[in-house]
Amino acid sequence: MSERTQVSRRTWMTSAAAAAGVLAVSSAARAAGAGVATPVVQTSHGPVRGRVEDGVNAFRGIRYGAPPIGALRFRPPQPPAKWSKVFEADTFGAAAMQTPGADAPKTEEHSEDCLFLNVWSAGLDAKKRPVMVWLHGGGFWEGAAGRPTYYGDHFARDGVVLVSVNHRLNVFGFAQLPDSWGPAYKSSGLAGMLDIVLALQWVKANIARFGGDPNNVTIFGESGGGAKVSLLLGMPPAKGLFHRAIIQSGAGLNAAPRDYAQTLGGALTDVLGVKAGDVAALGAVDAKTIFDSQKAAVEKAKGAAKAGFLTDGFVPSIDGQALPRGPFTPGPQPWIADVPLLIGTNRDEMTLFLANAPAVINQTDAEFEKGVRDAAPAKADQIIAVLRAAHPGATPGDLTIAFQTAKTFWIDSVTLAERKLSQPAPVWMYRMDWDKSPALGGKLKAAHAMELSFVFSTHDNIRFFVGPGDGPNRMAAQMHPAWVAFAKTGNPQTANLPNWPRYDTVRRQTMIFNLESKVESDPQGDLRRLMGA
Repeated sequence: MSERTQVSRRTWMTSAAAAAGVLAVSSAARAAGAGVATPVVQTSHGPVRGRVEDGVNAFRGIRYGAPPIGALRFRPPQPPAKWSKVFEADTFGAAAMQTPGADAPKTEEHSEDCLFLNVWSAGLDAKKRPVMVWLHGGGFWEGAAGRPTYYGDHFARDGVVLVSVNHRLNVFGFAQLPDSWGPAYKSSGLAGMLDIVLALQWVKANIARFGGDPNNVTIFGESGGGAKVSLLLGMPPAKGLFHRAIIQSGAGLNAAPRDYAQTLGGALTDVLGVKAGDVAALGAVDAKTIFDSQKAAVEKAKGAAKAGFLTDGFVPSIDGQALPRGPFTPGPQPWIADVPLLIGTNRDEMTLFLANAPAVINQTDAEFEKGVRDAAPAKADQIIAVLRAAHPGATPGDLTIAFQTAKTFWIDSVTLAERKLSQPAPVWMYRMDWDKSPALGGKLKAAHAMELSFVFSTHDNIRFFVGPGDGPNRMAAQMHPAWVAFAKTGNPQTANLPNWPRYDTVRRQTMIFNLESKVESDPQGDLRRLMGA
């Protein structure tokens, strides 16, 4: 996502800051330290003890990797040192260093030392419940696993062991140093992704002790988290560590090219004044100095490669080893042939970023048309006509939001689904259309991230975003069980949904989630044919 898009998102978040801050902090306060102690669980690194909260065993802030600081900065993660004293897992661990957002609880800590995970389970027994591993959104720059939207207690009550993961982000997770730094840094541009691999290895080794089944693991994520799921589907080190995948509004077909990533990494060390190979000097630089140097490094590397969605700046890059190529460019890797996929988007994704932007609100017809022509010159007239026909009476700004939603989120999701269909495992496609949130004066509609609390059934934690009333309850009653069913069986069909066929390239059956959900065949087919790969 471009820097301008990030700024737009933060601009919107500021408008919700007061309500978000109050609700997020109160939810966090209620959760932290509540309940009685769980039995001690002996993990492969040491004993941990969580809290029993409303019948759910909750473990927060379990360390799964050694602090990635000093000589380990920018390098693949290492297992933590073993401990013998019982660790009280009652507080969320630090999230990655980032610029604090208005949607973050005020109690949230940020640190370069951020390799922590959380577990929610209904029983610490041998029942072998399906496991879901959540990868948070925020692009590759921000976000945290411990936010109230992502609490896993509802999944746990419905028979799933929910794991959520913090890992390195931005410059700390994705700075690809040049070859002059030697083989230890060959995959430094994937350090944050390798953190997730280490967390999945932790799940494989330990989750049975938390009542989970290490042979039934679903990875899922939204936005940047969806892109992380996409990348894991193309990473050899992750092979065999998961068995199903869900991508929400974050299909990732490719990753940053290595030459650009190395140019950017070299620009960073130049800005920091660190010579190639000087590991001690690199490890000694203050973390805030590194964090604050990102913008200067990106400016210095400008022109090295064409920027793209989730492929510019400090983001995961192709190293030829941990990520041999783009995960779905040209197609899926053979080792995920038996991994079922659930994938989809929200109808109005880009309202979250653009609905309050003056340049969009006040846009003219000519400006809307110019935007389409700049982005798709060969088919602009046809795309403009199709968008106007599909949205009669829409303002030029609304049409721009519809076009940017398709371009940025929807088309890549369809393309990824099409490419995954070359393999035998089933694919299911959805779109979330509920648009009754009162936030931002009702402008958000079916915005980016709107489905999250319905999937987690945590909508009561973020009513400032989804609004009051029964609508969010009805949406959660449909979406949450579908995700649970997919984790349990590899099929999202439930009794309270209409028949949901597998996706294919003939009928393109897509579940449209709304107060009254339905299945549509090839929704927006005319636009798909014009904009598809």
